[in-house]
Amino acid sequence: MRVVGLDIGSRTVKRVIVEDGEMTDHLVVLNNHDPLAVCDELLAGQPADRVVATGYGRHLFAEHRGAETLTEIRAVALGARRVCPNARTLLDIGGQDTKVIALDARGAVAKFEMNDRCAAGTGRFLEVMATALSYPMADFVRAGRGATGARTINAMCTVFAESEVISATARGADRAELARGLHEAVVRRAVAMLRRLPLEDEIVFCGGGALNACLRELISEALGREVHAPPAPQIVAALGAALSVEG
Repeated sequence: MRVVGLDIGSRTVKRVIVEDGEMTDHLVVLNNHDPLAVCDELLAGQPADRVVATGYGRHLFAEHRGAETLTEIRAVALGARRVCPNARTLLDIGGQDTKVIALDARGAVAKFEMNDRCAAGTGRFLEVMATALSYPMADFVRAGRGATGARTINAMCTVFAESEVISATARGADRAELARGLHEAVVRRAVAMLRRLPLEDEIVFCGGGALNACLRELISEALGREVHAPPAPQIVAALGAALSVEG
């Protein structure tokens, strides 16, 4: 059986193809004002026995294209256990939300929390801050990793934090220290969410945020234990969506 999993997020759309239980292809593309068109393009020339959608746009896609749907929490749990079979604690930082999930020994969801009310502490938050500091995203991450100190950012609301950053740079604050402080602010929020779970090893970091080496290092340091990021952390939920109808 050939199954396509789609994770329709706020910033990107991820497609995973699973054939007879094994992933054979994956692709990540930017989303835009017309997510249905983005999904149609990803599915063009990709025959499938079933299509399962997850993410913010899953209900829109299901309504207009007739696909099955799966919650993000379940999708992330299934995908993470496939790529990291011993996963027990999951952190997913995406474009517009942060999810933390505790799994039991069998891989079932035992508890979860999700911050989806605002962009604070998400990938979009860091994108806005990088722009405020006139950094391309890759340079923003490198600056945060290489800074010798950190400038504390008090506001976590994206609008207020951007204003705080602009004011700080106008007063001559070091850009790299601001970059470090912004990453630390995101880490504090994520770690606070994680500590409300039964925090068991193995800890797996997925979502687009896991591509950020500065976040990975700071989270591991804050927790005092190793945090694992799979090779393609963005596709974990799409993989889980496809695996949900495996067999």
